[in-house]
Amino acid sequence: MSKNEILAGLPELTRADRDEVRRRLAELDTDAWDESERLTDTERGILDSRLAAIEADADAGSSWKEVESRLRSRLGK
Repeated sequence: MSKNEILAGLPELTRADRDEVRRRLAELDTDAWDESERLTDTERGILDSRLAAIEADADAGSSWKEVESRLRSRLGK
């Protein structure tokens, strides 16, 4: 079965079948995961606090357009 055939058949699967496919893909990807790249508790805490801050004030950050503009100006593009 080709990749295109698999992708075309996904909408025909039940929700339970799609969940099974996701779990199996996650298992396959996890096998290749380098344990040294896992987040530390400190890193996880930083991400959790930043997510909470964004959820508390969605206007606190910058849009992608603003970020892209700043990067392009720094890179001279």
